[in-house]
Amino acid sequence: MPSTTARAVTPIPRTTLTESAFEQLISYVVKGSWKPGDRIPPERELCQQLGIARTSLREALKAMELVGMLDSRVGDGTFVCARSEFLSRPLLWAFTGTDHAELRDIMEARMLLEQDLAGLAAERATPGEVDKIGDAVRMMRASIDSGVSILDADMAFHLAVAEGAHNEVLRNAVQLLRNLMRQWIYLKLLIPDVPAQVLRRHEAIYGAIRRRDSEAARKAMWKHLNETAMLVTQMVEQNSGSKKKPRRSKE
Repeated sequence: MPSTTARAVTPIPRTTLTESAFEQLISYVVKGSWKPGDRIPPERELCQQLGIARTSLREALKAMELVGMLDSRVGDGTFVCARSEFLSRPLLWAFTGTDHAELRDIMEARMLLEQDLAGLAAERATPGEVDKIGDAVRMMRASIDSGVSILDADMAFHLAVAEGAHNEVLRNAVQLLRNLMRQWIYLKLLIPDVPAQVLRRHEAIYGAIRRRDSEAARKAMWKHLNETAMLVTQMVEQNSGSKKKPRRSKE
């Protein structure tokens, strides 16, 4: 195998330079040199550090953006995404525009993961983490009273439950799935009476976690997510049906 010094002085095709830069930049994220929310250094500085041309650097950065590691904001810079967003974009593209079989699988995976997270949260969450779950419920209730969307409160609730479970792998996995489901959750919450129903389900989950009743927490989460899956399925079928309606011929 060629040594690193030999590779440094041997002419390398541009694609290899891009791949090397990609690997190096990924290591900054994976090893924590660049943390979620950090703005990465300017292109000129990175080119000097890596010893590559700006074209190769931009190709590497674009690849990282495509897999959800970086977020480029016009006029503001490029920022490191949360780990839960890694690969969410290509996964989203994977099922967009299909027959929605992948969406069904995502909903099923979410149900299986989150019921166990709720059970673990009932067993492991600290008092402060339980309070955080309760705060999300109260935020949800306040949003309903104010007539605004409860989407942010809904997302905060499930993230708080995942954090209370004290399993980083499961937490990242379920947040990834929720990111993929976000648009469908938003549409679901636009249906009349659904936000109030969702609030009741979250109150039941929170109550079980607060009582440290693991089995009740799992059952309450399963019931909530099963209802969500049924609503989303109905929306998908209605949307597909409306697209398939034949046009009336002009007489």
